[in-house]
Amino acid sequence: MPSHSPSARRRSVRVSLLAALATTVVTGSLVLAGQSGDPTTPAAATAPAASPAAPHTGQWQATPVPVKKGDLTAVAALSDQQAWAVGYRLKSATSVEAIALRWDGTSWTQESTLPDNSFPQALAVRSATDIWAVGSASAHWDGTKWTAYQLANDPSGHVVPDAVTTTSDGKVWTVGRAMGRSIKDGVPAIQSWDGKAWHRQPLPDVGKGELSAVTAVAPDDIWAAGAAYATDDKSPQSALLLHFDGSSWRRVAAPGPQSTHNWLGAITALSADDIWAVGGSTTGSTERPLAVHWNGSTWTTATTPDVADGRLRAVGKTGTGELWALGGKGAAPVALRWNDQRDQWEKTTAPDLVIRSSTTVPHSAGLWATGISRHGDLIPTITRLEN
Repeated sequence: MPSHSPSARRRSVRVSLLAALATTVVTGSLVLAGQSGDPTTPAAATAPAASPAAPHTGQWQATPVPVKKGDLTAVAALSDQQAWAVGYRLKSATSVEAIALRWDGTSWTQESTLPDNSFPQALAVRSATDIWAVGSASAHWDGTKWTAYQLANDPSGHVVPDAVTTTSDGKVWTVGRAMGRSIKDGVPAIQSWDGKAWHRQPLPDVGKGELSAVTAVAPDDIWAAGAAYATDDKSPQSALLLHFDGSSWRRVAAPGPQSTHNWLGAITALSADDIWAVGGSTTGSTERPLAVHWNGSTWTTATTPDVADGRLRAVGKTGTGELWALGGKGAAPVALRWNDQRDQWEKTTAPDLVIRSSTTVPHSAGLWATGISRHGDLIPTITRLEN
């Protein structure tokens, strides 16, 4: 499997999680698209139009969390007063427990523990009593308890979801890959929840690959993003975009630099004709940010700064109209902000942590970012940006 795949790094850490948790800080082998699940799709899709945002003057502030050692892998917010984060607490050198934290507007507290072997990696919050977490499995929170649900069988192998979103018709969609004997044999996989069970979705044959992100404009307008693996040592890996029109999924050509390895790790729909997907582009060992935009008819690349190790894994628009993309490699976090007047992405102040996930806060200028501290040994960290 190409080393440039975002979920390859994520999966390698997930497989060896217990061993990793007993050592020093992970330095960037885990890649999570916090916004890929688009946990606030309804709010994001109806975010008010805004004139070019004022220059960023806010600061990232760490908020205390009730976990001394572990990792926080995904975050989603309903409002300034309601947000959730999931991840792991290190119980010993060889065991962890999956946890869910809740923000009440003042502090983070542990709300619950997830079912054993959940390994949550993405989060979708429809309400305080309707939350989905996916990772090595899928689990649903009804306000009182978590219930694990088995994904549908896939002839290509074990299904590993990487992102999740909900739609207004009550359905839930998760994307990832189905794996045979090894990660490099993975093929893109999508499943939908109809209220009773998960169902495998027929997809176009794109060869080996993975899906790392999903976003929904409407029940009949859903996008998934990821990577199509290289077919041989001489061919580059390419960014992958799939679209659902209410009846079937089809592949849509994704732009990107030629003769380089490209992938997409996050996607968000602001409207049917305003969708952003972000990821990275790699030539040799040099990585730089990749951002592409859909205007309703065409995907085009957007100008990004030449940032070393600038892979992006989260993208979203605040309630005040600011468009952000976050990522980075390990202890070198990166934050980009869209300059509408210059029609380009520009580097700005990044949160001081190894970024696993990020989300906007509906009807607010705020952002949340989760992960682990860049300083110390697996110290779970949640930071918030407020302008």
